[in-house]
This record gives sequence, C-alpha cells and structure tokens, in this order.
Amino acid sequence: MNLNLLPGRCLRRPRPPQAAADFAGVRIDDARLADVLAADAPLLVLHEGAVHAEGPAWQASHRRLLFSDVPNRRINAWYEADGRVEAVVDPAWFPNGNAVAADGSVYHCKHGRRCISRSAPAMDDEPVPVVTHFEGRRLNSPNDVAVAPDGSVWFTDPVFGIVMPSQGALAPAELSHCGLYRFDPATRALARMADFEQPNGLTFASDGHTVYVTDTSIALGEAPGHAPGTRHEIEAFTVGADGVLAERRFFCSPEHGNPDGLALDSRGWVWSSAADGVHVWSTQQEHLGCVPTSETVCNLAFGGSDGRRLFITASTRLLAIDLRVA
Repeated sequence: MNLNLLPGRCLRRPRPPQAAADFAGVRIDDARLADVLAADAPLLVLHEGAVHAEGPAWQASHRRLLFSDVPNRRINAWYEADGRVEAVVDPAWFPNGNAVAADGSVYHCKHGRRCISRSAPAMDDEPVPVVTHFEGRRLNSPNDVAVAPDGSVWFTDPVFGIVMPSQGALAPAELSHCGLYRFDPATRALARMADFEQPNGLTFASDGHTVYVTDTSIALGEAPGHAPGTRHEIEAFTVGADGVLAERRFFCSPEHGNPDGLALDSRGWVWSSAADGVHVWSTQQEHLGCVPTSETVCNLAFGGSDGRRLFITASTRLLAIDLRVA
C-alpha cells in the first residue's frame, strides 16, 4: 500500500496569513470603535476551501483555533505558531459549535449524533457523547455551546440539523420544543432554561451574569418544505444563582441576514455575525461599526496568545482581524 496516497491531516501547509484582497476596510460608525479597531486593519485569510466553516473556539493550551466544517464532517485546527491547518477530528458527525473548558477539554455540538460530546485537550481520541437526551427523548440537533464562568456547559438545540440534509441527517423531532440547556459536568444534571423558535448562537459576559442567545428561525426557510420563522435577533438574559434566567429582553438585530454566532470582548461589546460581515454593538445597544466581508459570517471568537485576535468563520474561509487592544 502506498501510504503517500492516503488522506492526511494537513489542510494548509505552514505559512503566514495573507491579507484579504476583497476587504475594503473597517466601517467606523462610532469613535469608540476606532480606539479598539483601526479602520485600516487588514482582514487576514487563515484558511480557504471549507464548505461551511463554523464553531470557532480558541484553545490556549495548544495555541490553536478550533473550527468545524459542517458538511465536510471535520473539526479543524489553525495553529498560531506556523499557520498550518490540520483536521483534528475526521470524520466527525456533522459538527457545529465548539467550546473550550478551563481544563483545556473541548465540548462539541454534533448534528449527526444529535448530542453534545467532549474531547480531552489533546483531541487524540474519538469525542465521547455526554448529553444525548432530555427527559428520555433525543435532542434535536445541538448547534452552539458555551462554557459559563462557573464551569457549566450551555447549549442551544434547534432543528436545523434534522431538517437540512447538508447539515446532518433528516429525522423527526422527538421534542416538542427548541431550547437553551444547562449541563453540569460534575452532577450530570441537565436543565431546560428557556425556549425559542430556533435558538442558535450563545455567549456569556465575562462575569457570567449575562448570557446572549440568538434566535434565527427565519433560516428555516432554507430547509426543503419548511416555511421561514419570524426571528433573526439577539436576546439577553440576566443569569442568577444556579443559572436561573431572568429579565429576558431584546438586544439587537442586524439589518442584513441572521445573527448566527456572536462573541463578547472585554468591554462587554457584542460582536455579531451577519450576511454582510461582523457588526459591533455597545452594552447600551448602540451600533458601533462593521467589519464587512464578501461571504456570510457564521460565527466568531476572540483568541490568540494576546487575546487581541477576532477569528471569523465566513462560509468557505477562516478569517481574522487584530484589535488595537484586547
């Protein structure tokens, strides 16, 4: 057998990132954004050739950015040291969101297995399912996941992965709702925290007292035989003891497309995906500006060794832009 002909892990050879030739510059709508992100900051291309890049998560222990390619059924890693990209889980079960815990372990959303799974920090072995059912019924298709400051694992569970053939496998829903869940790894207790039309992305404020969740039910119109829902917005909740949610409220909605995934910076600003790029809102719901992209942005995450890099999964590419200050 000629081993040189077998599929390999390497998807991009080591080399520096290239500036995106189609980037026209950051749009500054509020002077506060200019203090954080230069208008002429280059948009960097870290990887090309994905089908649907999603779920970026910075794994500091390995100085790498993990991200999913959903239809290609891979979880990839971009390495800060040399710019290479490798497939670290291949094949995967239509992976979407990823989140890194304090110990370096990684939680994954798997449309194909309709579960939350967990990998050890090195990700050398097959991820192990940790949440598969709620009250005896299979989950729909977990989409995004976040680890709260208290170590609990939160995830969204819409139906996209069981109604869109490119996102998973067609199957009937066993649950009558689409929810936001909280999983306690220590006790393995699973709680249903809130319901949505189709919950999607989520992220926590650094103090854990606020969680932001997107509802993108309008995207159901992309599924064969399904009508679009009415929601394409970000909601915020106040988080109390044991994760109890209160003060549910509308936060914002991008003008173009869906707020699929989102990330918070150290100021509490919300950086949201949209069809035309990354939009930035202050904690007071003021629109500050936009990082325009030529492809739909699916999700984003802050990371890098200095914490200043915003990683952007934009359809077929993994992009990044560096802030002036973290």
